[in-house]
Amino acid sequence: MSKRIGIGLLGLGTVGTGVARILANPESRHPLVNDLDLIHVAVRDLQRERNLDIDKSILTINPEDVVDNPSVDIVVEVLGGIEPAKTLILRSIAAGKSVVTANKALIARHGQEIQSAASAAGVYVLIEAAVGGGIPIIEPIKQSLGANRIQRITGIINGTTNYILSRMAREGVAFSDVLQEAQNLGFAEADPSADVDGIDAADKISILSGLAFGGVIDREAITTKGISDLNTRDVEYANQLGYCVKLLAVSEKIQNKGSNTNDLSLGIRVQPTLVPFDHPLAGVNGVNNAILIEGDPIGEVMFYGPGAGAGPTASAVMADILNIAGISQVGDKSGSLDPLLAANTWRNCKLVDRNQIVQRNYIRLTADDTPGVIGAIGTYFGNSGVSIQSIVQFDSTQDNAEIVVITHKVREGQMQEALLAIKSLKEIKGLAAYLGCL
Repeated sequence: MSKRIGIGLLGLGTVGTGVARILANPESRHPLVNDLDLIHVAVRDLQRERNLDIDKSILTINPEDVVDNPSVDIVVEVLGGIEPAKTLILRSIAAGKSVVTANKALIARHGQEIQSAASAAGVYVLIEAAVGGGIPIIEPIKQSLGANRIQRITGIINGTTNYILSRMAREGVAFSDVLQEAQNLGFAEADPSADVDGIDAADKISILSGLAFGGVIDREAITTKGISDLNTRDVEYANQLGYCVKLLAVSEKIQNKGSNTNDLSLGIRVQPTLVPFDHPLAGVNGVNNAILIEGDPIGEVMFYGPGAGAGPTASAVMADILNIAGISQVGDKSGSLDPLLAANTWRNCKLVDRNQIVQRNYIRLTADDTPGVIGAIGTYFGNSGVSIQSIVQFDSTQDNAEIVVITHKVREGQMQEALLAIKSLKEIKGLAAYLGCL
């Protein structure tokens, strides 16, 4: 007879409700789902009406009751935020319970502390739902791609910004108007800063980088720029030049820091980026996410799918629950954790200074429409070692011109040196836009 496995749920919002529905309807799912019992659920309001067939006697407003319940074997945290989620997860670990969480902000900032506690206690903390919604990405990086030397991760990992950028490109709508519509549709929060300022994407690329490259990532050192200041004009110019604009999170191996091959330098950033129309990520639109991984020997592999929502995220949460439940049913008598599933860190990673990051760039300058200005711009770029792929003048008014430059790959420090010199030209009125470019 199969062992019954008790599930304790911290939070019954969008994702928590999705998980509860799966647990309540195991028919035609993996047989292991039949062995899972929803034992205790922490909610904020006991009186709230819920479109969910659930025994109200298992609800509590005290999350500690869920963690401390001896019948709960796996604690599922879908509260979000740093506290009380962190304290509750550590309390669960101390009680010998494995944890499943969708909390990317918490894992990006305190993941090492949590994983160390879990390893010491001999339990799992699994995080598939923290990145990419329903896209299976965490376990493939930890397990399926474990033999690869990962070189680079490039991802569209925030559905809200991707929806906004898709609408701006397709219909020429201003950022503020699309954001308001996204909020009305429930794609964006009332306070959208975590999404549109790139904070959410930075949390997620921090998690992916730690797993892919095997080291602790300094989340606060990630260069982050969102789309709040993005002008529809740049989306239109990019389109004319054969590109779309996406908010990309990029993490790539730069070099080893020293003689120790376990010391690794990484370049990690989040920024609006021009993506060529023929690139695999160019066709990722709406609220969908995609993560492109480059490694040796696999080459390139892309994971694509819905990046948020009750169904996709609940699917990812359940995948982690079933992983832990499967191990519990087998009954590992050694007491040791699966090293791939636990995915402990195994080397030192350091983020390089942003001035050392190398990439192509898109620059839009406003200038007087006078002879020689393009030549002067080219000279200043050349003096700083910046190679130009293309330079195009777009007429703005009768007297002013807009000059769009796309560079070849160049170190950020050289770009800043060149731009500082160019802005000193009397013909240049300002730097209107500065974006990345694949």
